[in-house]
Amino acid sequence: MNLLSVENLCKSFGEKVIFNNLTFGIDDKDKIGIIGVNGTGKSTLLKIIAGEEEADSGNVVKMNGLRVGCLPQIPVFKENEAVMDYMNRICSISNNSEVSEAKSILTRLGIMDCYQSVSELSGGQRKRVSLAAAMISPVDLLILDEPTNHIDNDTVMWLEANLKKTAKALLMVTHDRYFLDRVVNKTIELDRGNMYTYEGNYSQFLELKAEREERELANERKRQNFLRTELEWVRRGAQARSTKQKARLERFEEISNISAPPKKQSVEIAGLSSRLGRKTIEAQNISKTCNDKFLIRDFSYIVLKNDRIGIIGPNGCGKSTLVNILTGVLKPDEGSVIIGETVKIGIFSQENEHMKGEERVIDYIKDAGEYINTRDGRISASQLLERFLFNAEMQYSPISKLSGGERRRLYLLRVLMSAPNILFLDEPTNDLDIETLTILENYLDGFDGAVITVSHDRYFLDKCVDRIFAFEDNGYIKQYEGGYTDYLNARKPSESVKQVKKEVKFRDKGSKRLKMSYNEEREFASIDDAIAELENQISLIEAEMTEYASQYSKLQELSGKKSELEEMLSEKMERWIYLTELDEKIKAQNERVSHN
Repeated sequence: MNLLSVENLCKSFGEKVIFNNLTFGIDDKDKIGIIGVNGTGKSTLLKIIAGEEEADSGNVVKMNGLRVGCLPQIPVFKENEAVMDYMNRICSISNNSEVSEAKSILTRLGIMDCYQSVSELSGGQRKRVSLAAAMISPVDLLILDEPTNHIDNDTVMWLEANLKKTAKALLMVTHDRYFLDRVVNKTIELDRGNMYTYEGNYSQFLELKAEREERELANERKRQNFLRTELEWVRRGAQARSTKQKARLERFEEISNISAPPKKQSVEIAGLSSRLGRKTIEAQNISKTCNDKFLIRDFSYIVLKNDRIGIIGPNGCGKSTLVNILTGVLKPDEGSVIIGETVKIGIFSQENEHMKGEERVIDYIKDAGEYINTRDGRISASQLLERFLFNAEMQYSPISKLSGGERRRLYLLRVLMSAPNILFLDEPTNDLDIETLTILENYLDGFDGAVITVSHDRYFLDKCVDRIFAFEDNGYIKQYEGGYTDYLNARKPSESVKQVKKEVKFRDKGSKRLKMSYNEEREFASIDDAIAELENQISLIEAEMTEYASQYSKLQELSGKKSELEEMLSEKMERWIYLTELDEKIKAQNERVSHN
């Protein structure tokens, strides 16, 4: 069933055409993802469909009684409005059951005080309040603008699961490629004012887009061959006779006027780094607290020259604090950070630093340097801006005229212009379009230096990092080898532990008399000693790590052994819990039998 139709929609800002004659429909089963380079009008299109902005021409025709809900990129709240007041205003909460549902979703999204004033919340917390309202709104079509920004990985996966099974039609803009792969069933691409529709998720979009571009190139080759042949005929005919075959000439003119497929623009980054010596960044037993709570506890690490590290953890756990300590912006409460003399740090933070709305784009980049040395030679700031898709007109425009994504791209260029050899990226995927992200990922692959990134983008982490620092309880940071998927697999309980849990459930439900096997009795008798021995080995390795704190190769070897022992200890503890519970149930069962 058709919910909404977009007919010949046009929108311009000044002389810049954002999109032209867009036409498409949304059905009740559609889950549509909109993608495109920053500045192509993705958010503007969502606002027009939601009724928050007017198009220059064209229509949005909605089904009678259609209910539309919207999650904006930047939610708007009333002055001194409490969280639950906002939820009630957006969702029209009318009974205790709905109040309970609202509180449950808010808690799941990390908003613990439902009656706190929204003015006291951070930008990320406000976005999550708005997301909670969108999730429980009784609507037919839900419009989401960057729903995964400012939420941690576990919450993204929860949101993903909920949107996959929702009966609501979805229209969303997101740069989270795993999210697009797992939620959407139709993809709309906006490209230089044009729209292309593909049936399928992100992976299918990539295949279908490649096929479309190949067809366009093949058609253009045929057109050029035809024009060459016809041009020769026209020239020969002009000398041979005064009248030409009218139909053939008209066909020649018609095909001559067809525009060739626009040349694909892409961001180019090459060779923006400087030499890194042997001494990099060394963190020695650093700790940091906030309000008597450990954010970081006794963390040590020596950054290797070509490290690719991803930092993950729930919001507010201390990820950005760790980055600020490693870069020298913050001092640890305990321990020390030593930064080598040749280290040149580049920081791509969550906020676009040093940006003034009235400043021209070219001047913002020239502040970092008039020229830069790359593998292609010495190029000017203006040439580098061209490579980053800022044409001459945009370069001399004020920054205030750029879209949010274009500002992020400009800020990224300024960071890279400093030619860092250790690059810190704090949520780099927020507001960067997929094309720029892909180029950044390719750049990082060849970057001659270390990269440390805080990100909730699972696709980005899988592609760009080979070690994960995961924030766990009480400020401890645990290392995992590999990308984000490897980290998830490492967190899964072993098959033996799963089997133990199944056995417990089976025995709890059955009426058969419980009894330990001979092997279980022997294991139960010795398991306390085994746990104590593992704990002792871990303590000895920790002492060795302190002794070899300045020898990074030895420290890495000991860190690996420690991780293996901790995994073994975790499995032993799971087994101890099972055997202890089983022993208690057997004793209780025997007592019941003796009483009977």
